[in-house]
Amino acid sequence: MDIKEYFARISYHGSYDKPDLATLTDIFQHHIRAVPFENLSIHSGETIELDLEATYNKIVRKKRGGWCMENNHLLSWVLKTLGYYVTLLGSNVYVPEYEAYADEIDHLLLKVVLDDKSYIVDGGFGIAYQMWQPMELVSGMDQPQTPGIFRFLEETGVWYLEKVKRKQWVPNQSASTSHNVDKEVCRRVYRFTLQPRDIEEFRASNTHLQTAPDSLFVTKSICSLQTADGVWALVGWKLTEIKYNYKDNTDLVEIRILADEEMEKTLKEKFNIALDKKFVPINTSRLSLF
Repeated sequence: MDIKEYFARISYHGSYDKPDLATLTDIFQHHIRAVPFENLSIHSGETIELDLEATYNKIVRKKRGGWCMENNHLLSWVLKTLGYYVTLLGSNVYVPEYEAYADEIDHLLLKVVLDDKSYIVDGGFGIAYQMWQPMELVSGMDQPQTPGIFRFLEETGVWYLEKVKRKQWVPNQSASTSHNVDKEVCRRVYRFTLQPRDIEEFRASNTHLQTAPDSLFVTKSICSLQTADGVWALVGWKLTEIKYNYKDNTDLVEIRILADEEMEKTLKEKFNIALDKKFVPINTSRLSLF
């Protein structure tokens, strides 16, 4: 594994000799704008592995993306290599459809300690709930970022991440491209504890999420990439572009339904992804990712 090869993958040309918050933020932002959050392997006849070498080969050398257990596992290796103090954490993602958190840990995130302060670094959530900057681990403090206001709340050792939602303007909304604009003011994202985790603890979840018939990742093909001012997301055949805070504290949401023959070109042009195997899009879940 070559740190310079990774930096070439994310187009990072800055300094990295000093493990400080500014460098961490810069590398993190380059990562989320270069490496998609995606589960296309599941819908292309491939298996998602947790082996770090396989993840490195997939994301860095094949220029693919990955989900949390790939993106954040790779990021942990990068940051440790650069001298950061990194701990793996596990969280339970909130499922609005059931108004409940997952029973078992199903999301990998990172804690980084800098100058006696703890930060949460999560480069593997994707879509519209992807943080753009490391978040200081402080309860009850609003942390405004370009995607919106994030905050942590802590209760008896359990930490909760939530995001304040902005209004959305969907100019081309129609019956065929209906967008789920709900009335939530604040969306719960996930809950976690500060118990250190090992990657082996995620193997059961990694298998379950890509095989269980009711798994979100089985019922939806997902590919998203953060941009300079928003995010691109391809969910099933629906291509969505969000521009954050387009005007008057409102996000612009533009939607288009793609034909099968447009998929390969769109993945290459918008997400810089070329798949080795035939991709079969799917979107049978009612759960909104926005």
